[in-house]
Amino acid sequence: METLPDPALVVLVGASGAGKSTWALARYRRAEVVSSDDLRAIVGSGRHDLDASDDAFALLETIVAGRLRRGLTTVVDTLGLDAVRRTGWLAQARAAGLPAVAVVLDTPAALCRRRNTERDRPVPARVLADQLARVGPATEGLEAEGWDQVLRVVGEERAPAPAAAPVVPPARRDGLELVLQISRFPWGEDPAGWLAGIAHAAAEVGFDGIALMDHLVQIPQVGAAWEPIPEPWVTLGALAGAGTGLRLGTLVSPVTFRPPGITAKAAATLDVLTGGRAFVGVGAGWWEREHAGFGLPFPPAGERLDLLEAAVETMRALWAPGTKAYDGERVHLPETTCYPRPVGPLPVVVGGGGEARTLRVAARLGDACNVPTDDVVRKAAVLRRHCEELGRDPAEVAVTVLDLPVVGNDRDDTWDRVERLRGRTAASTYARRHHAGTPVEHRDRYARLHDQGVGTVFLALPDLTGPDRLHEVAGLVG
Repeated sequence: METLPDPALVVLVGASGAGKSTWALARYRRAEVVSSDDLRAIVGSGRHDLDASDDAFALLETIVAGRLRRGLTTVVDTLGLDAVRRTGWLAQARAAGLPAVAVVLDTPAALCRRRNTERDRPVPARVLADQLARVGPATEGLEAEGWDQVLRVVGEERAPAPAAAPVVPPARRDGLELVLQISRFPWGEDPAGWLAGIAHAAAEVGFDGIALMDHLVQIPQVGAAWEPIPEPWVTLGALAGAGTGLRLGTLVSPVTFRPPGITAKAAATLDVLTGGRAFVGVGAGWWEREHAGFGLPFPPAGERLDLLEAAVETMRALWAPGTKAYDGERVHLPETTCYPRPVGPLPVVVGGGGEARTLRVAARLGDACNVPTDDVVRKAAVLRRHCEELGRDPAEVAVTVLDLPVVGNDRDDTWDRVERLRGRTAASTYARRHHAGTPVEHRDRYARLHDQGVGTVFLALPDLTGPDRLHEVAGLVG
């Protein structure tokens, strides 16, 4: 079944009674459908006040132009039989960088006539006959106008929904791990209770683990600087006490914050406390402000990447059996006495998509690499190439992503959340960046990521306020 792009310009084409409005409102929010009939009701005496047509179409053109400029899905609900108007809207969509779709409601003439007679104010029979006669030529003209997609809906057949609406059963996530990443901590007066509630809710709805963001000051992409952002290894110890059986770790700890031996000790201790369910995410660090504010050095990027490679090598050495000296490529230790040892192999996730250095560090020393969601295929290919050059089986290094989805119960709820969360960011940009959609759509997207080689999705909800929110998105996880 075909799906429609979203966001997009969608122009409906069909005679009165063809079912255009019904088709549109079953698939899109009412605010996304620009209807000439509805605008007649605003500027005239009712939806079928033909005397108000000129004013209604003037408003329609203004609304369509404004929505397209903002990159928003716009469904034009008119007869769609005027080629000049159609190509004008098409040109505006092209200027806005939006795909353009024409949807032809090719409903049998008899059905259109029957529906027309059931209206309070039917269209005159001769007018409807003229409309029906024009549908065929209009449809033929669409092919030459340059639409990205021309969808023909025959009779009362259900047409495909747009990409941001459920049209298939939820995709299964067999083999795909979902880990809740917590980046905001609106815990009020009961931090420990809030954390325990989040952990138990995460386990109940089916998450495989919890990861904590590691920053000293809340980052501007998430919240205000004065919002709480707890030290993660202390917090992970508290989560271990919740007894949920979830995997626990960081995504990611900058190697500039702590000597790598201290991180190795913390991670090994967490692994013992959780019965072998710890992991550690590490990265080179990127935010100079928090380093300066806490009196920490912030060397140039090349030196930070050297520290990243040395940090992973140090942790590997301290977690290895025995207490003998270690003499490696970047690290030299007189002894490796580090007890307790991890219960088993302790996974290291290297964060970052830098192709020359970061992915090579992951290929040499990591168990996984966390790469950008929207560039998975390219980054995975580079990672595989590094593995092959280093003589390592690419299957030994998993590909993971951090995803920040906006999840709504339906299309209306999704866009309400976009409006609440977007701040000064354009709604269309924010929705695209956060893949705004319903649980079904996100599960389908995760299935596609899994097909592209992703083994774990770290999922951070921008509107996570408490345990109840996790139950609201349970359909995404289960």
